[in-house]
Amino acid sequence: MEDKNGKVAISGKLISALLLFIISLFFFSIISQEVVLEKEDWFDKTVFDYLRTYSSPFNIDLFNFFTFFGSSTFLFPAYIILIILLIYKNQKSDAIDVAILGITSTLLLYILKISFARARPDFPLLRQLSSYSFPSGHTLSSFIFFSVLVVEVWKFEIDKKWKISLTVLFIFLSLTVALSRIVLRYHYASDVLAGLSLGIAYVLLFFWLRKKWRKTSL
Repeated sequence: MEDKNGKVAISGKLISALLLFIISLFFFSIISQEVVLEKEDWFDKTVFDYLRTYSSPFNIDLFNFFTFFGSSTFLFPAYIILIILLIYKNQKSDAIDVAILGITSTLLLYILKISFARARPDFPLLRQLSSYSFPSGHTLSSFIFFSVLVVEVWKFEIDKKWKISLTVLFIFLSLTVALSRIVLRYHYASDVLAGLSLGIAYVLLFFWLRKKWRKTSL
């Protein structure tokens, strides 16, 4: 955007997004260095000790229900349905973007898990998992998917109160998935925070690149 003097004006939204992107990446790098590489585990132990008192059978069943929304069993068909819906609504460019975001974020997650190769916590409350722990795939993937839903919802021609309600619902589901991974001892708290930080940074970067790409394609 240019002002009346022909200079490029930077919007407040862009500055806020840039700051959030930098903070998210910085937070991810700190967790990677201190917790994973230097094996500082006081934070993870403190969180596990606190949540242990909430590990009742009811809570375990409840969080096992919510953790489903971050699994590939849910996300893969959910992405397919969303892509088909966007194509049906003649939003083919959005459908392609969603597919690219889903595939690239999955590849990034796979590379990071192999690179850090962090073992999962001992004594999970349900079943034992053999895959690596850092960062949390459920947290990263669910945050990205529900962020896409938020973006798409605000494009729909529906009442604003429904847009706000659905946004709150999607954020709630994403955060509950993240919490469930710690409660069920599938992930350390640092895995989850890293997944959330990376998810925020990746979503911001992707939609910024998409905006730039669409401008240059016009």
